[in-house]
Parts: sequence; C-alpha cells; structure tokens
Amino acid sequence: MKDSWALVAKSGDEVPLHFYSHLFLSHPELRTLFPTSMSAQRDKLVGALGRIVSNVDQVDEVLPFIEQLGRDHRRFSVIAEHYSAVGASLLATLQHFLGPAWTVQLAEDWAGAYGLIAKVMVQAAEEAADRTPAWWEAEVVSVERRTLDVSVVQLLPRQPLVYRPGQSVAMEIPQRPRLWRYFSPANAPREDGSVELHVQLIDGGQVSSAVVRSLMPGQVVRLGAPVGQALTRAAEDQRDLQMIAGGTGLAPLRAVLEQIDREWEATRVAPNVHLFHGARMPWSLYERNLLGQLTARPWFDYSEVISDDPSYPGLRGAVGSVAAKHASADGRLVMVCGSAGMVRHTVAQLTAAGVPAERIRREEFAGDTTPVSRPIEPPLDSTGGRSGQQLVQGGDR
Repeated sequence: MKDSWALVAKSGDEVPLHFYSHLFLSHPELRTLFPTSMSAQRDKLVGALGRIVSNVDQVDEVLPFIEQLGRDHRRFSVIAEHYSAVGASLLATLQHFLGPAWTVQLAEDWAGAYGLIAKVMVQAAEEAADRTPAWWEAEVVSVERRTLDVSVVQLLPRQPLVYRPGQSVAMEIPQRPRLWRYFSPANAPREDGSVELHVQLIDGGQVSSAVVRSLMPGQVVRLGAPVGQALTRAAEDQRDLQMIAGGTGLAPLRAVLEQIDREWEATRVAPNVHLFHGARMPWSLYERNLLGQLTARPWFDYSEVISDDPSYPGLRGAVGSVAAKHASADGRLVMVCGSAGMVRHTVAQLTAAGVPAERIRREEFAGDTTPVSRPIEPPLDSTGGRSGQQLVQGGDR
C-alpha cells in the first residue's frame, strides 16, 4: 500500500483534481462542506487520507491522531454517511492513477484499511458529540491593530470553552466561510471566559488578512474544540523552561507564562523561564511592554532577537540560532513555536547544540486539520506534502 500511494503521489496536483472532481460529480451535495475557493484546499484531504491509510500497519501509533481527526471534523458538519462517499472517490482515484497495477488484492487492502480508519473516526466523533458541541460561537469584543501586521483579537464565547494554556483552536470567521485556521489563545483561561488571539497578516493568507483588515467588533466567529498537548504543562510543574517564539508564535507561550505567573502569585514558587522572542524588525515585537514588565518576576528572563535590522544594538540573527547558543545544560524543557520554517530551523539548531530530542517540544500539524503531539524528533514528512508542518501562529495553514 505504501508503494502504491508513492506511485500515485508522483502525479502531483492531478491527484486531488481527479479526487474532488469524482467526489463532487458523484455527490454534489458535499460541495457545500468545502470552501468556495478550493485553491487553499489543494491536496489536504486526499493527501491526508492516502498517507494515513497507506500506513495502516502502524495504526496503533497513530490511533490518537485518527480519533482526534474524527472529532475535529465535526465542525465541518461531516456525518457518518459522508465517509462512504469520500472512500469511494479515494478508491476511484487510486484505480485511475495506478491503472494495471490496481489489482484485486490491492483494492481489497485499500478498502479494508480505509474502512478501519473511517470507523475509528466516526466512533470518536459520536463519542465527542455526547460531551461537547461541534463548535463554539464567540462574539468579537475588540480588534486592536498592534503593529503593521499583527492584530490582537478579544473574543467572548457564548458557551464555556475549556482549554489548557498552550492549546489551539480552529476559527472560522464570517468573511471566510468554511475556511478554518488554527490559532492559540494567548491567555490562560479567564473568569469571564474571554479568549485573546494574536493574528499576523500573512502575504496571500485568506483568513489572516481578513482578520487583521476586516474583522469587526460585534461579529460572531466559530471556534473548534481545543487541541494539542505539546506546548502545555501540568499545573505546578516545576521543570525550568526555555521558550523560543517567532512572531505570533509567542501566543501559546504567553498563555503558559500567564499560567505560571498565577501560580507564583498564589504560592511564590515557579520554574525558571527564559523566553527568546524573535522578529524581523524591532517594531514587530508587539508584546515587549508586557514581557518587559514580567521581567520583574524573579523567575522570568526575556531576550529580544531581531533578524533583519543590522543597526539593532541587541541580539541579532535567527531566533533559533541565538537561543541555541544559550541552550542550557541544566535539563530545561524547551518549547518552540512559530512558522514552519522557524520551527524546523530552531529544532535543528537545538539538536546540533546538544539538546536531547526528548527535551524539545513543538506542536506539529498534519495538513491543516489537527495538531499531532509527538515526542520531538527530527521533522518528518507530514500530510499535505510538507515536511514537518508546524503550528503557524496567526497565519493561514
């Protein structure tokens, strides 16, 4: 199955084109579940299906991810009947591109594997439906343009949204229906239930550009269920931390900092934390005032790193490279968040500096759907044809 999928994948963009054409011609009612513009969808669904199903021999290792994928797809209004339609189009696509190599045995193997995956996803979705809504509606309280390309959005969910600092939620805005993008709350849970998001305008990003430029107070957005574990910490976990953030990758780490600060206020005990926040230019350090004030805490150190301003008098260069030079040998846990390229580079720099892989945490996404919490290893090929796709805070994923 792996070999057959590798052969099909060589056809590139023709594969998703054939898949979606078959799906929408045979089941036109499913077209409404997808964005109006399919340019951003590309090979996400068919790519994810192909890689998951072709690796069904490792199903025990990816079972939590598959279950989360099923729960996550509730927000798209996916129901059990839809899985049969998608499976039929997947098999038809494989048959088309494999030609004579599509044998009876291979067809049976693919059908059996897809059936297993679909069953796991459906059961997980059904169990989740008994506990949580498919999505949470949230009113936009304010949108503050903090810098040239970063907005801070305050939301008030209409139902309690329970999450842990460091987790992420998918968001759909009225301006971009059916285009869900992941963002991390930048705050620990508040008594009033409000959520703060940091959104960076990404060149060509359909969702980020709409959030920064046109999302308005009073509008209602939808939020998906909180997901991800790699950037979270247990309450009162006293392991020291090194945090490395690029741009709005600061958001989930800021939430964790707030969690730690609350614990320190209550007990006067907290782990030592050193945060490196990287940006291209000094004016892009959109939280420098708050973070500078936080340095008054005895447990917190903060370093700003600028990459594109040769006149900057402080630390300069890629934030991952700078942070790796200051990597501690005292066993600190390292949390990394930013763009896909920033995370890959930072992990490579930390590894080269001798930081053990088990001490490095990041959140990895499979396609644009669900984050995969893993023990951190060198970036591996994920779905959607990207290597080690990471959580890109505030951008279009």
